[in-house]
Amino acid sequence: MDIKEIQNLIKFVAKSGASEVKLEMDDIKITIKTGSESDTTIVHQIPATQVPQMAAVPTVAEPATSATTTEAAATTEENSKYITIKSPIIGTFYRKPSPDKPLFVEVGQTIAEGDVLCIIEAMKLFNEIESEVSGKVVKILVDDSSPVEFDQPLFLVDPS
Repeated sequence: MDIKEIQNLIKFVAKSGASEVKLEMDDIKITIKTGSESDTTIVHQIPATQVPQMAAVPTVAEPATSATTTEAAATTEENSKYITIKSPIIGTFYRKPSPDKPLFVEVGQTIAEGDVLCIIEAMKLFNEIESEVSGKVVKILVDDSSPVEFDQPLFLVDPS
């Protein structure tokens, strides 16, 4: 696992709202905790040859987390007129039914109530997520093949 992957993991945990995530692999253990005392705390137990490299991660991650929070607050204000479609389950988000098929929806596309927007895979079950509103897709908030949490925003829809 390299620095970029660890930084991406930190950003994902910060966005997801999870309070603690533990990851153990053969040669590395990572615990990421979020809370009111500090934005992100990382504990690494890895071979000594990599310790100086990993020590820089918290310094890099903390400003990114606070900048992300500021951007999220500004985005929330401008997106308040839109309806947010959220994930009903934890799983992996997919924008198309299979790799060789077209996307379910794209930005700018008009959708109707009951249209399939995406699939969320949970425990090897593929769950179609249907729209509960009609309108125009303004923004897709999750990348394809990304893990999503319960109640995580997936789409912004303009109902007008």
